Amino acid sequence: MKSIENELGKLDENLNRMIAAENPILYSAAEQLFNAGGKRIRPAIIFLVSKIINKNNEISTEQKRLAEITEIIHTASLVHDDVVDHCDTRRGIDAVHTIFNNKVAILAGDFLFAQSSWYLANLNNLSVVKTISKIITDFAEGEVKQGMKSFDRQISVEEYIDKSFYKTASLIACSCKATTILSNHEKDIQNDFYLYGKHLGLAFQIIDDILDITGISKDLGKPSGLDLKNGNLTAPLILALNEKSELKKMINQEFQFKHDITKAIHTIKQTNAIQKSKDIAEEHMQLSIQILRERYIYKYSTELLSINQNILDRIN
Repeated sequence: MKSIENELGKLDENLNRMIAAENPILYSAAEQLFNAGGKRIRPAIIFLVSKIINKNNEISTEQKRLAEITEIIHTASLVHDDVVDHCDTRRGIDAVHTIFNNKVAILAGDFLFAQSSWYLANLNNLSVVKTISKIITDFAEGEVKQGMKSFDRQISVEEYIDKSFYKTASLIACSCKATTILSNHEKDIQNDFYLYGKHLGLAFQIIDDILDITGISKDLGKPSGLDLKNGNLTAPLILALNEKSELKKMINQEFQFKHDITKAIHTIKQTNAIQKSKDIAEEHMQLSIQILRERYIYKYSTELLSINQNILDRIN
């Protein structure tokens, strides 16, 4: 994505400046995750959406700040997720709570949410504040939904999709919408890019969950099989339950035996559940792509579509 290389480079510089804190432990904890890198997919999407909808394909100062705010919110959610999910590594390095402790990690996540809220308020756009604030509410609701369904083999695919929206897709959908609000675009364009982000986010999460079964840790940014271990039942497992009754027994026992996770993954791979999960992911991805291809055929939509394709290529 050569057209936004400069913006992405500047983003990293600004993130370090934005999370500056007087307390060295808070700063160190927050800095730890930023130093772990990441693909910066969410800011890249905001930059490219900006180029598509703005005159002269420019990215406004406010849209650049929105991209930074979105990445801080995403990072804050990862710090909290790692504590809740007992995930000890993130992108190949020790998670914040393993270097410090759970209390410091939670406080570091709260600090990042607070910083993002401060910068969000300084955009002086009430509609954007309302739109982005919903993301943080959705994160919390998604975690509660996930916790309530822990090791619950009665969970439906629809409930799983609903939870995936709150935990992942809401961030992309709302940040895409907020990008259009900052350019004073009408409701139909706001809605188009909200739906673009929603379906892209759902596809992204389903693909991530497929990789938890089929992938390796370095591709995931976290240990594989972690969802099963934590009782987070995802599409591949839900869809395999009707074919393999032994999975129900392992879920009831909460994968308590040493080789249960390995056995469960092997059992899921014997079914067509992974292919069915891929089909669902591809369906959402096509809905996302269709919005761009039908209404926004510009130079920078090609680069935005390449993000969709790169996400899809992770399972192909």
